[in-house]
Amino acid sequence: MANNIKNFSDFKFNKQVLSAITDAGYLSPTPIQQKAIPLVLAGHDVMGIAQTGTGKTAAFVLPLLMKLKYAQGNDPRALILAPTRELAIQINENIKKYTTYVDLRYTAVYGGTGMKVQEEKLKEGVDILVATPGRLMDLYRKGAFGTKQIKTLVIDEADKMMDMGFMPQIRQLLEVIPVKRQNLLFSATMSAIVENLSAEFLEFPEKVEVTPQSSTVDTIAQSLYFVPNFKTKINMLGYLLEQEEMSRIIIFVKTKANADNIYKYIERKVTKSVKVIHGNKAQNTRLNSIDAFKNGEIKVLVATDVAARGLDVSMVSHVINFDVPLIYEDYVHRIGRTGRAEQTGIAITFANQAEAYHIKQIEKLIDKKIKELSIPVEVEVEKTPFIEQQEQLREIDYRKKKLDPDYKGAFHDKKGKNIKVTKKRR
Repeated sequence: MANNIKNFSDFKFNKQVLSAITDAGYLSPTPIQQKAIPLVLAGHDVMGIAQTGTGKTAAFVLPLLMKLKYAQGNDPRALILAPTRELAIQINENIKKYTTYVDLRYTAVYGGTGMKVQEEKLKEGVDILVATPGRLMDLYRKGAFGTKQIKTLVIDEADKMMDMGFMPQIRQLLEVIPVKRQNLLFSATMSAIVENLSAEFLEFPEKVEVTPQSSTVDTIAQSLYFVPNFKTKINMLGYLLEQEEMSRIIIFVKTKANADNIYKYIERKVTKSVKVIHGNKAQNTRLNSIDAFKNGEIKVLVATDVAARGLDVSMVSHVINFDVPLIYEDYVHRIGRTGRAEQTGIAITFANQAEAYHIKQIEKLIDKKIKELSIPVEVEVEKTPFIEQQEQLREIDYRKKKLDPDYKGAFHDKKGKNIKVTKKRR
C-alpha cells in the first residue's frame, strides 16, 4: 500500500489536517510516513526504525489527530514519551502546527522547570500529552491527571530512552495505564535493549524500517580528521569556521567544560555569533539559544549530547564532532542534525589516537567507512602536552585490556623489553 501513496490526501485525512500539512510546507509523505501512517490508522502496534530527520514525528502525530478528532474530557487520551525536554518541546511545537484547524488540546511536561504551571495546564484538560518519563510520574503521583483514558502510547527515541536509564519509570507507567491500548515505538537504532523493550510492551507489532539499521542518511557527506591533541583540534576548528561555506554549524562535544571553553574561544577569536547549551545551563537559556540558532540570529551552536536529539533545525550546513561520542548511536543522532528533509549536509569528526578505536566501532555500526582527510597545511599542529599524552595512552591501555584480559599495559611491555635487553648484555 505504501508504494501507492504519493500525496497526503491518499491517507484519507480530513480537510482540517490536510490544510495544516499544506501550511507546514510538506509536499509529499516521506518513506516512514508512507509506511507507518496506514498502520497507525488501522490500529496496529508499530515499531518504526527511522533516522532522525526523516519525518517520524508526523508519522505518529498526524494519524493521532484523525483518531482523536476533537477535544473530549479532561484527561489525556494519547501519551507521547520523549527522553529529553528538548525533544518533548520539539514534538509539542509540531503538534501545534498540525492542530491549527483541529479542536484538540495538547501540552508538554518536562523537568528543569517548575511543576505548578504544568499542573494548572493539565487541570484545564488535555487530549495529547507529551512528557519526559520522570516529570510525568511526578505529576501523576501529585494527582495532576488521570491515566484511564489513554488509548495510545508513543515512545519516541526509544534507544536514547534506554541509554538514559528510563526503564524503571516506563515500567511504573505501564502499571497505571490501560492494558488495552495502541502502542507505537520509534527509534533510530535497533539495539538489543530496544528489542527487549518492544517485546515487553508491543503486541504483534508491525515493523517499519525505512533505512538500514543505524545507517546515516545518504545526503550527509561524512569526513574524518585524525588530530593529535586538544590544542590542534582548536586550531582545526578555527580554520574550518573561517570557511565561507560554513553558514550554520553545530559543534558537539563530550563535556560541559569543553563546551564552555570552545564557546569562549569562538566568541573571542572567530565570531560573536555563537551560543552554547549543556546540562548546567538554565532551561530558559537553553531554549533561547536554540531559538536564536533556529531563527538564524547566530551562526554557531556549541552543544553536549543533551541537544543531539530533539533539535529540529532546517538548513544546518555542518555538524562538527569535536569529540568522538562514546555511545556510538549518538554519532548517528549528532550528524542527523544536518542533511534533514532531503537537504544535503556535511559532518566532520576530529579524533585523536585514543579515539581511533571508537571510530572503528562507529564505522561498524553505520556500515560505512568515514572518509579520512589530511589536516590542511594552514593548520598548526601543536605538540601534545605530557599530561594529555598520558591520558590518551591510559585510554588506549584500557581498551586493550578490555579486548585482551591478559594484556599487562604499555608500561609493563616496556619494562619487559628492558629486562630482556639487560639479560642479553650480560
